[in-house]
Amino acid sequence: MKKYELIDHTADMGIEVYGRDLRKLFQNAGEALFEIICDPSEVTESIEKRVAVDGQDLEQLMVVWLGELLYLHDTERLLLKRFEVEEIGERRLTATVYGEELKEGYHTIKTEIKAVTYHQIQVRQEEGRWIARVIFDL
Repeated sequence: MKKYELIDHTADMGIEVYGRDLRKLFQNAGEALFEIICDPSEVTESIEKRVAVDGQDLEQLMVVWLGELLYLHDTERLLLKRFEVEEIGERRLTATVYGEELKEGYHTIKTEIKAVTYHQIQVRQEEGRWIARVIFDL
């Protein structure tokens, strides 16, 4: 099963993410975010961070999750590669994420993402798998 695909969206970029369960869906969303930002093959797993986020429902949880990952990228200059979702429910997610600090001249930033948006956000179960649609502000 493919993990995600890019969605054409005027002046923004979107993804449609897939997973056999919620844990895999959210992990794949993290991977998709950073595959848009950088080349993950250039990133090591020398730093690990714990992440815990809350939302009112799965859609908000997805936006808050990806927003927190983007915040780590923006404020701590982290490039993340691996996402281990340990606990997930309708309103809370805890995970450990792995990556390294951005190294100028070594890592290539492909796309700068400004924000994760609520525009057209969807998290749904369909035909035995989970699907999420997320739009990023570039």
